[in-house]
Amino acid sequence: MTITCHTVVFAGPSIHGLDLSSLAGLAFRGPAACGDLLSAVHDGAQVIGLIDGLYGDCAAVWHKEILFALSKGVAVIGAASMGALRAAECAAFGMTGIGRVFEDYRDGRRVSDADVALSHAPADLAYRPLTLALVDAQATIERLADTLGEDDHARLMAAACRLHFSRRTWRAIAREGGFAMEMADRLAGNAFSVKQADAVALLNLLQDGTLCAPPAGTWRFQDTLFFRSLLSRLQSGSRT
Repeated sequence: MTITCHTVVFAGPSIHGLDLSSLAGLAFRGPAACGDLLSAVHDGAQVIGLIDGLYGDCAAVWHKEILFALSKGVAVIGAASMGALRAAECAAFGMTGIGRVFEDYRDGRRVSDADVALSHAPADLAYRPLTLALVDAQATIERLADTLGEDDHARLMAAACRLHFSRRTWRAIAREGGFAMEMADRLAGNAFSVKQADAVALLNLLQDGTLCAPPAGTWRFQDTLFFRSLLSRLQSGSRT
């Protein structure tokens, strides 16, 4: 069944710099933390697009709130970053995932959530990315493989993998790989964000405001004490 619906999209650094003015019918919120999807359901969302999520200094989006949304007939679709991770983990329950990053997690080519992590600015600065996600660094280096040479390609890939996401920039990759800063300029000039490409694919899918409702599952949502506690905290205005 196809439904016309209120659509909420959680996104931040993955869509930084995009012109969203033509995307009618989508209600944008910042990267999702624990409880945000649950709040969207209670606000009346019938479709939820999950792209970016918060972590580290707050609890990340719970799988349980995704399952709750699905059990209520809310379509949940993920891509690019936290959305790709949760879609791969919750696909069996009816969450939809799209894009290359999702497929890599679903098919086991990626297993670490750190591959999509990056540091970014706060909401006041539109969540501007401050560092590089490994998936984007690798995609850029791979696109230059034919012109880099086998040894330089391998050194850059290894350097990107060694760096923690909070330190990974083009300059840091070049320095870590033993290259002059001209290499950093070359990489930056040819940068390709697979995360942003996947995010755009999700937004294009949602743009018309319609999406197939999740299929009737063979599973039943199991309420728990922890989930009731989250509900109680949301109702009292606290998520700590």
